Amino acid sequence: MGTITTDLKEAFRRGNIYIQLIYINVAVFVVTTLTEVILQLFNRSLGGVFEWLELPASFTQFIIQPWSLFTYMFMHAGFLHILFNMLWLYWFGALFLMFFSAKHLRGVYILGGICGGLLYMVAYNVFPYFRPMVDYSFMLGASASVLAIVAATAYREPNYPIRLFLFGTIRLKYLALIVIGTDLLFITSSNAGGHIAHLGGALAGVWFAAGLSKGRDITSWINKILDAIVSVFSFKPRKPKMKVHYGNSRQKDYDYNARKKVQSEEIDRILDKLKKSGYESLTTEEKKSLFDASKR
Repeated sequence: MGTITTDLKEAFRRGNIYIQLIYINVAVFVVTTLTEVILQLFNRSLGGVFEWLELPASFTQFIIQPWSLFTYMFMHAGFLHILFNMLWLYWFGALFLMFFSAKHLRGVYILGGICGGLLYMVAYNVFPYFRPMVDYSFMLGASASVLAIVAATAYREPNYPIRLFLFGTIRLKYLALIVIGTDLLFITSSNAGGHIAHLGGALAGVWFAAGLSKGRDITSWINKILDAIVSVFSFKPRKPKMKVHYGNSRQKDYDYNARKKVQSEEIDRILDKLKKSGYESLTTEEKKSLFDASKR
């Protein structure tokens, strides 16, 4: 068991950022699902505890659990839900890194989730159609984050060819438009919250890519916060302080510079001899000095 844990940690550490995000999502899914299964075996229930990690449609409930705007994008409702989200993240995460950096992907994932979540809450509280559902509606899943990655990549390279099974090759911009158009068509379906969040994530991805093309990175604040959190929890040992002795430092500097000057003059003399008489004319000691100098 220890070896498996070590291997997983090493794979996580060595993996690209999208692989690390997949690991986090899968780990959260496994832990939450196993917890529910074990409790059910003993006829016990958490009684909606995991809802505190899901994003509520109600602003009143959100004020009580503001962290859910971040945690919901790592939660999933079932195996197929997480499977398709992680496949999209795997495919388009690799494509995204061909045009942007790993930190950009991390920032866009979080930005897409935030924008998708905010649009979901606003829509449910503004449009009369959703108001009867506000008090008992919650959202979870990484799809808004993934759509942000897809949209950003499509904006950056709209004509990039994507090969689809059974459909052949299609340009990335058309694939993105089909996905976004589908979300618009099903905005009043049983999964209305998910489709609205997808639109918010896609808008975030376009916002990021358009801003970056003008030299403005709107994910920089997210990455600064994440870097600060990582540095706090990394627990890296402090490097020992270097001891500095001031007593005769000037004399040591003088001696060092003098030795360097002598060595440099000696190498110059050997090189002059080499040019005039060839390598075979050098003594064994001169050859050694020249070899040592070439390694510095």
